[in-house]
Amino acid sequence: MRETACQTGGCLCGAVRYRLTEAPEGYGACHCGMCRRWSGGALLAVQVSPGGVAWQGEGAIRTYASSDWAERGWCRECGSNLFWRLTAPGPMQGMVALSAGSLDSLDGLELTSEIYIDHKPAGYAFAGERQRMTEAEVLAAFGPGN
Repeated sequence: MRETACQTGGCLCGAVRYRLTEAPEGYGACHCGMCRRWSGGALLAVQVSPGGVAWQGEGAIRTYASSDWAERGWCRECGSNLFWRLTAPGPMQGMVALSAGSLDSLDGLELTSEIYIDHKPAGYAFAGERQRMTEAEVLAAFGPGN
């Protein structure tokens, strides 16, 4: 991973802060119904390997088990959406998708992937070419047991 200016982030009120142990390569968009409800649109997020986030203010984080295999986290003080985390057992357990808007800077990062592309509303269109995966492809790669 390369060095960028966005190795830190946090919530709106500052009760939760974090530092990434590695700089992200880019960010992705999720078009699933849960992410759209949670974020108000496509969730733009930076994927972080298990253990790749050092948190400050963890006591202010609240979580919700949004499925049998993942949870979502937010700041209890200001309500900022912070992450989606894989909870299902397996090699990727603990993988986090940090809300891209919670990063202090997105300088140097590009949109590199879109998932649940078959659930994307017709009015959404991001410019450029990138990896795109359907719901079936995402579940086959990251769902429970994979």
